[in-house]
Amino acid sequence: MRDEEKDQRVRPPWSRLALGALSGALAGFAALAVAELVAAAVRPQSSPVVAVGGASIDATPAAVKDWAIRHFGTNDKLVLQLGILAVLAVLALVLGALTVRFRRVGAAGVLLFGVIGAAAAISRPDSTSFTDALPSVVGAVAGAVFLYVLVGRLTAPARSTAGESGSVSEEAAAPASAGWDRRGFVLAAASAAAASAVVGTVGRSLNASRGKDAVASRNKVVLPNPGSPAHPVPKRAGLRIDGISPFVTPNDDFYRVDTALVVPKVDATAWRLRIHGKGVRRPAIYSFDDLLHRELIERDITLTCVSNEVGGSYVGNARWTGVRLADLLAECGVKPPSRGGRADQLVSRSVDGMTIGSPVEDVMDGRDAMLALGMNGEPLPFEHGFPVRMVVPGLYGFVSACKWIEDIELTTFDSYDPYWVKRGWARKAPIKTESRIDTPKPFARPKAGTVMVAGVAWAQHRGIDKVEVRIDDGPWQEAHLAAEDTRDTWRQWSLPWRATKGGHTLTVRATDRAGTVQTDRRTRTIPDGASGWHSVVVTVE
Repeated sequence: MRDEEKDQRVRPPWSRLALGALSGALAGFAALAVAELVAAAVRPQSSPVVAVGGASIDATPAAVKDWAIRHFGTNDKLVLQLGILAVLAVLALVLGALTVRFRRVGAAGVLLFGVIGAAAAISRPDSTSFTDALPSVVGAVAGAVFLYVLVGRLTAPARSTAGESGSVSEEAAAPASAGWDRRGFVLAAASAAAASAVVGTVGRSLNASRGKDAVASRNKVVLPNPGSPAHPVPKRAGLRIDGISPFVTPNDDFYRVDTALVVPKVDATAWRLRIHGKGVRRPAIYSFDDLLHRELIERDITLTCVSNEVGGSYVGNARWTGVRLADLLAECGVKPPSRGGRADQLVSRSVDGMTIGSPVEDVMDGRDAMLALGMNGEPLPFEHGFPVRMVVPGLYGFVSACKWIEDIELTTFDSYDPYWVKRGWARKAPIKTESRIDTPKPFARPKAGTVMVAGVAWAQHRGIDKVEVRIDDGPWQEAHLAAEDTRDTWRQWSLPWRATKGGHTLTVRATDRAGTVQTDRRTRTIPDGASGWHSVVVTVE
């Protein structure tokens, strides 16, 4: 009999291990809920899931990031966070089962994860205080205590019950190791789960409300009429063809690619921009109102993400309103290298710690590089950089389009590598000449007869001169070009095709104003943008 009791102590029943795993999951839930509540008092970015997610993004190889963006698009951050939660859930289940046998070891494991979360939080580029470690630490302590107490209910002996004759029942007479406090366990588990749900909901609500001052400041912004307004978009710049991308991309549809798991919400009344560094003779600090009261320019500019695959959707055209960046730099005494300037790289820093390097020569060569305050007639949306972001025509976003900007430092390419350069991307990256077929879609099944083939082409700061379409292995046919707005915007094109039944491959290529024909050589997005011809396969019925 003693051998059986010893075996039960050494090897808990599978049902007990399963309940231990459930305890681990509940403890993990409690830890994250408490951490969320504490993060509301510190800052949303200090949440362990956000902090670990940010650290994971930084440590992920460029090729893997590119794969995630290509397959998940703007949902890549959601997928990452769900993945982190899934991994934590599995580890919590394992720790819970382990705690049934090694009660203290399991609880210590929860604390270890708290240490990892705290380390990730205080190592983030935008962390300014050790208080960022508090959500992970406090959450881990709460989870460890909960796990220790709840598993204790699995090992506590059930209370003995006496029959009418005063004798002890058979269940109560069983060894203490074989019994456990079922009622106490269920009550403790249910209570903790309910409390965790309430705490987590309150924490998320408080985190969401932290940006109310920023939202209020944006709602109060009234963009003045620009001193240099954009020319009206030519009436024939937008073709009336079903399936083609609209000439102006609505704000809600504009692509978003960045590393921010939590969109920064910056109060415009407290925002400041500092310009300093090599060759800056008069360092300056500007407020949002300072920029708002300067002469504003308004320009139509197409932006392109370097992660855009051939035929991809990470390109969009908008009307931007802002301040000429070259004017601000000149006021600070900055000169481009061609005029004897000491700095050849402008490093812009975001409030979330992102660094982006742009060539000073390009920013000051006369193009409409700006600090944008507005997008399509309204203040910048938070997702696109409110209160201020950089826009530089002709350069991929990773070397120009710093969102939520708060600092500009003049330096050299030799002395500093910004975020993406450290991860294998190019230091300089002018946008390549590219084109895309918007309609018909891949694997479409149009009817035989005249089928309109249409799409967009772009070569910012050079302009599009010609677009050609090839059907199967036939000759290149010149497409009709819509009217050009500016050389900094994309251009729509179309070709009526007399489609015959069967399978066909449609291919497009563009030629820019410099005479460069879009290359057919396929390259990856890393290090300086994808290249190649876009093709779609259709079946004509």
